[in-house]
Amino acid sequence: MAIWLITGGCGFIGSHLADALIARGDTVRILDDLSTGKREQVDPRCTVIVNDVAREGVAAHALEGVDGCWHLAAIASVTRSNTAWVETHQVNLTGTIRLLEAARRVRPGAPLPVVYASSAAVYGANDRLPLAETAITCPLTAYGADKLGSELHARVAGHVHGVPTIGFRFFNVYGPRQDPASPYSGVISIFADRITRRQPITLFGDGTQTRDFVYVGDVVRFLLKGMERATTSASVFNVCTGRRTSILELAHTLFRLRGHEVPIHHAPPRAGEIPHSLGDPEPAAAALGIRADMALEAGLQRTLRA
Repeated sequence: MAIWLITGGCGFIGSHLADALIARGDTVRILDDLSTGKREQVDPRCTVIVNDVAREGVAAHALEGVDGCWHLAAIASVTRSNTAWVETHQVNLTGTIRLLEAARRVRPGAPLPVVYASSAAVYGANDRLPLAETAITCPLTAYGADKLGSELHARVAGHVHGVPTIGFRFFNVYGPRQDPASPYSGVISIFADRITRRQPITLFGDGTQTRDFVYVGDVVRFLLKGMERATTSASVFNVCTGRRTSILELAHTLFRLRGHEVPIHHAPPRAGEIPHSLGDPEPAAAALGIRADMALEAGLQRTLRA
């Protein structure tokens, strides 16, 4: 029976990954500072260490005796990264480096494999859609810059220190347990909550901006496959569907699924918002043999039922 560590395991994606590991009979250890994660949404069979991955010595302690790690801990709020730039950098990049450093030292001669979350934010405003992993990276946020930095340090971890890694550039992930009140929430959880409560929703701009929405269950399948494929070559892959949906189309789909509409208010476009985001799923499908294949409407139905 394998023992795994998940940093950020009490969060939205991490708790779903923990469920999948527990379901197959593995032992799960979680490292989470609970700043946004919730202990109550984690299976009680998981061991939870409450601490900060960026603190010296914490990652090394959490990795003792495990077979590998999924590194999902991060501060993903763009607003917070703007107002607390250094703090978010410490978690998002220093935390990653501390984890990689611990992974190379905790088991001498056999560094632990690390599967980590990157983000489509590394592409910035690149409009050469669909975005393949070979596209130019030009992040426009501190979060995106730190995720790109994590990819570069993963490459160093493999080339210099022999740490096997694989990174995944998540596009717009949605699904059950995504807290609509959190600053990290995506548009789906916010819209679904407000429509369910029959409250108006706000569209920034005209709603024609498009996104590539990925169901959390598909993300978990990629994460599990990644642990089998982590190598010192430090590969990075998109986790996306290759299908675009406008924000206005999303709103009307949720109206139909909920059986009622709510007023739509329009606000000025947000400064720096990327108008269109669409990933190319083909390189990941060819290399890993899996796809994010949950249709949006089916994923939304599961999200609304949760």
